[in-house]
Amino acid sequence: MFTWKIAPALCCGNTVVIKPAEQTPLTALHMGALIKEAGFPPGVVNILPGFGSTAGAAIASHMSIDKVAFTGSTEVGQLIKEAAAKSNLKRVTLELGGKNPCIVFADSDLQLAVEEAQKGAFFNQGQACTAASRIFVEDEVYEEFVRLSVESAKRIVSGDPMDPRTTHGPQIDQKQFDKIMDLIESGKREGATLECGGQASEGKGLYIKPTVFSGVKDHMRIAKEEIFGPVQCILRFKSQEEVITRANGTQYGLAAAVFTRNMDRALSVSSALQAGTVWVNCYNALHAQAPFGGYKMSGNGRELGKYALAEYSEVKAVTIKITEKL
Repeated sequence: MFTWKIAPALCCGNTVVIKPAEQTPLTALHMGALIKEAGFPPGVVNILPGFGSTAGAAIASHMSIDKVAFTGSTEVGQLIKEAAAKSNLKRVTLELGGKNPCIVFADSDLQLAVEEAQKGAFFNQGQACTAASRIFVEDEVYEEFVRLSVESAKRIVSGDPMDPRTTHGPQIDQKQFDKIMDLIESGKREGATLECGGQASEGKGLYIKPTVFSGVKDHMRIAKEEIFGPVQCILRFKSQEEVITRANGTQYGLAAAVFTRNMDRALSVSSALQAGTVWVNCYNALHAQAPFGGYKMSGNGRELGKYALAEYSEVKAVTIKITEKL
């Protein structure tokens, strides 16, 4: 995401001030060392670690900053837009939260759908705005999908992120850990079936076991709120029309996925889904050429591809009257 921001900004001739999240400053500072080593002129890329309430707020309200690009929560995105409006009406692009639907039809390659859906649910311990946290599975294959998902989740290796065998690391901090555990408990209370996981790994700090819920209903907190943790919610559906309505029944609209062997269905469902990115028979397939961004409360503007360049430049019309003297 660091490079998603600075690459188009620099290509369009801008200088950049970049504030990493206070929980994750180290990769940005390492990038700063590489930028310096590469010979960038001083002042072109400026890395400013700090807290959102101080450093972030100063950037959002600064009268000499022309554009802010932000990746993070919807709540903070709203604060940034408010600050931009109250200062110099700087341009703002936002890549915010998601509650992304992943729709599995009965005619899909079920093993592929299980693998890709879990890749979406558990990537980066679920700490991704694109996380596949709502899996809608057609009636005929629901029970089998749940069974295969549980088997797959139990094979995930937790441990030291520096160990090549590890595929599942810790949550980012205690606050996020506690939020995830609270949502897991809410799922139990509200009647979802805990198939596996749902608890912290013994003696491993902020590790949460990959968690699978079945029998999830649309009204439950785990089906409505962005969890940002390793929790897979599996819901049941009966018809294409029904699942489209339910998939769109959220304030978010970042990403979605469709699993089916029927290309007509894939295209019609993709068109109907209110999401900036739709993957068909895959998940988290991000490419530098393809624009990325959200609908609704998932933000506005696009990153990557040629669309990103438009976010870091201004259109100017110059009209010249041609005369004999000119």
